[in-house]
Amino acid sequence: MATRGKSINLFLIDGDPNGCIKCTLANWTGVAYKIPRTELDQCKGRDDLSQSGVYFLFGVSDQTGEDVVYVGQAGVRKNGEGILYRLQEHRRNPEKDYWTEAVVFTTSNNSFGPTEISYLENRFTNMAIAAKRYLVKNGNDPTLGNITEEKESELEEFVDYAKIVMGTLGHKVFEPLSQLVVTAPPTGEETPQAGENFFIKRSGADAKARLTNEGLVILAGSVIREELLSSCPDHAKSAREDNRKYIDENGALQKDILFKTPSGASDFVLGASTSGNVEWKTAEGKTLKEFEARETSEG
Repeated sequence: MATRGKSINLFLIDGDPNGCIKCTLANWTGVAYKIPRTELDQCKGRDDLSQSGVYFLFGVSDQTGEDVVYVGQAGVRKNGEGILYRLQEHRRNPEKDYWTEAVVFTTSNNSFGPTEISYLENRFTNMAIAAKRYLVKNGNDPTLGNITEEKESELEEFVDYAKIVMGTLGHKVFEPLSQLVVTAPPTGEETPQAGENFFIKRSGADAKARLTNEGLVILAGSVIREELLSSCPDHAKSAREDNRKYIDENGALQKDILFKTPSGASDFVLGASTSGNVEWKTAEGKTLKEFEARETSEG
């Protein structure tokens, strides 16, 4: 079955694409907001932000430079305050000074209670951990709660829509780096055609990478060449330095690492100035350049 398109509405609350954004999706009762930390006060008085919901605090670690996220829930309080009030509390908390932007999920019909937000907080936190895109700052695993199978099905549908909206708002917190490129087959078959794996096996390197929509992801377990040649570009040296803690004593990577270009990835692996279109090869020995030429001619 062919994948259907989605209609998403983005409303720039103050007319600024870098300001507060409200996001809705056709046939979905959910409502999402993207709110810069500096713009929280601009959202005062919005009824849906006084409701219960789940929120994400996005930022960068001062110590490591890693992207970080905190996932939380906010229930309605006796004073009538909900999500926005909780975000304001986080802004005043010196232990959470790392975040620069919040993404909030609530509903247009105020249908979230304690059970729903506990379930969603748990699901979103564990999805973010599994994707390994961000350092997840949650200290404890949120409680999943006891829900009926009917409610679980309903909430899982909410999760599916939330994943689409989160990506639209610029945060791929739920998407693993090594996620395959998937394209709909021209014949209308139900089985999708997946992206290709590529390899470099020479000069002491034994690396495997996967082609994705964002670039080439060198997969955990790949072994890179230890020596840096004089031709090694500065960007490759910097990438090795930035990822030093993820490279063990044998040169094996302990995590997936994304590179925007094939040559950036092969420079990193081989410690030299290289041509990624030639260095990366399929299991059958075709270079990336040959593979893409074949894909173009077949398309």
